[in-house]
Amino acid sequence: MMNTTSDFGVATMSGTLRKVGMRRPGAILTADSDTWHYAKPIDAGALQQQYDAFAELVAASGAEIHWLPDADDDGLADSVFTYDASFVVGAGAVILRPGKDLRQAEAALHADFYESIGMPILGTIDAPGTIEGGDCFFLDASTIAVGRGVRTNQAGIDQLAAIVEPTGITVEAYDLPYLHGPDACLHLMSVISPLDHDLALVHAPLVPYALYERMESLGYTLLHAPEHEFDASLGLNLNVLATGPRQLIAIEGFPGTVELMRSAGCTVEVFTADELCIPCEGGPTCLTRPLLRD
Repeated sequence: MMNTTSDFGVATMSGTLRKVGMRRPGAILTADSDTWHYAKPIDAGALQQQYDAFAELVAASGAEIHWLPDADDDGLADSVFTYDASFVVGAGAVILRPGKDLRQAEAALHADFYESIGMPILGTIDAPGTIEGGDCFFLDASTIAVGRGVRTNQAGIDQLAAIVEPTGITVEAYDLPYLHGPDACLHLMSVISPLDHDLALVHAPLVPYALYERMESLGYTLLHAPEHEFDASLGLNLNVLATGPRQLIAIEGFPGTVELMRSAGCTVEVFTADELCIPCEGGPTCLTRPLLRD
């Protein structure tokens, strides 16, 4: 297993979350829903209350929250979803280049943040490459699965592979379906949420079959979330944050998904997210950028 630095580093999706980067809601509170491809206009007060409740759950888990500066929001409505503009491995951070054009300026926010906290930056994804964190997760400590689709292209995957290869990490690419097309957000982690080193929640109809087989070969048990709840939540029932092995934060209102996880030995905390997450295409995982897990 890869060693992390004493202060920062991640080599797992479900190890105990010690430090995490988050950014308070700013421009999202007044964002135009059509411009940002949100399902409906935002209720700013409800969104803020839901974010505060989520942040309280993260803090209660024992994770130390490092806040990305938010004084100059520059209209970056999606910047509250800190998982996407960078990716952290054991040796440091990779600055990504989001495939959603409106999000590309977030990369600079993340670079400045890492410099301010002393996190090594291993490299940066450059044009024409695009890659978003939501398309990336650790299969195991030395392997990152990456979804190739509307937000992440081959050039971005190739650059990521070259950046992390010297640290002993390999990258495996898997194709995502077209589904709702380039305006919508379909990440690899829209259809897979790791809950432990050997357990994941999946929406099986959209999981790349090669990845499904790969995870089974690695010893994962794959929990099939109820398909009707995936549809009703716009896919956000599947977006679950692991604050530790089988210690989870999920969206309220999807009891079948929660019961499935609890039946597999998971502890699940829930919060209301009908303004913060479901309309805005980002869930509990998206709202965090893990900085240290062990």
